[in-house]
Amino acid sequence: MAVLRKTGGLRFFSKEELTRVVGDNFCMSERTDIKSLEFDELETFVTEELGEKKFRAGQIFSWLHEKKARSFDEMTNLSKDLREKLAEKAALTTLSVEEVQTSKIDGTKKYLFALPDGNFIESVLMSYKAGTSVCVSTQVGCAMGCSFCASTIGGKVRSLAASEILDQIYAIERDTGERVSHCVLMGIGEPLDNYSNVLSFLHLITDERGQNMSERNITLSTSGLVPKIYDLAEEGLSITLALSLHAPTQEQREAIMPVAKTYEIHDCIAACKYYFEKTGRRVSFEYALIDGVNDRDEDAAALSALLHGFPCHVNLIPVNPVVETGYRRPPREACRAFQKKLEKTGINVTIRRELGRDIDGSCGQLRRKHTGKDILE
Repeated sequence: MAVLRKTGGLRFFSKEELTRVVGDNFCMSERTDIKSLEFDELETFVTEELGEKKFRAGQIFSWLHEKKARSFDEMTNLSKDLREKLAEKAALTTLSVEEVQTSKIDGTKKYLFALPDGNFIESVLMSYKAGTSVCVSTQVGCAMGCSFCASTIGGKVRSLAASEILDQIYAIERDTGERVSHCVLMGIGEPLDNYSNVLSFLHLITDERGQNMSERNITLSTSGLVPKIYDLAEEGLSITLALSLHAPTQEQREAIMPVAKTYEIHDCIAACKYYFEKTGRRVSFEYALIDGVNDRDEDAAALSALLHGFPCHVNLIPVNPVVETGYRRPPREACRAFQKKLEKTGINVTIRRELGRDIDGSCGQLRRKHTGKDILE
């Protein structure tokens, strides 16, 4: 039997049931994806499936999320019998580093990871004064279809398990020897389209028995799945929400972001305001500046009117060139002028620091270069 985590505990499924129930969100295995289990779920697995004492869950959890073990044989304070039972009943997900690009300008590293099923994802390691941050992917490909983004070309293949999101951080720590203190869910995929696995990732990465990352050091970026923003607001988390806005009006947003046809721009803003009210966490709005598309004076005025009176932050992002889109970034002076127009109306705004400009900057480009296409056959 295999294990699927569901709200309220563990449920056990046959392989046939899993195929029907979970579809593309599950990497099929007869064994339990043990790194994806939250602590209480791991306790249940250890006592009910392995027939072991509950305290063994604490030892195993530490090996998985504190010591970052890559095999059960590394768990040396467990008996040989228990390690054999783990190997029989549990799968330990680890990612393989396929390629690393390192910026000669600022040391930013872009990682291409091979997943156990042969798909590929990207992560980026960035260094700031406040600490080391990793931008993680949450899906293989993306279904949102944003016209300026390379990662959505070819659509979504599947969602990532919590273990596959976690191991992007763990693998980078193993490779660099540096501790990762910050995380942004802003890589390939729409995090809120993979809600339950992303939520488990958040619980696991912040668990004090493991990585113990501060919730305040985590940012989740969404294209605007309104119902899920409301759900996230109710989770009691202290993470930062970032909305990929990218246009100041509904008409403009629909032209570059198909998701806007489902979730209207003012509904997105209302959901963000609700998130702020529930969490007290200031919302960030990402705005990719595209030359001649959304960087005009009237665009700045419309954006100021849209966000008027909302204590938020606007992050201007000169768009990364992607061959398939034909979009270009505005000149540096034009970006600065757009920023000043917003500031004059009281909007808190910055231009994102450009890291890794000499490597494949746009999310999804390294993956596409490596595979030659988005969906592996």
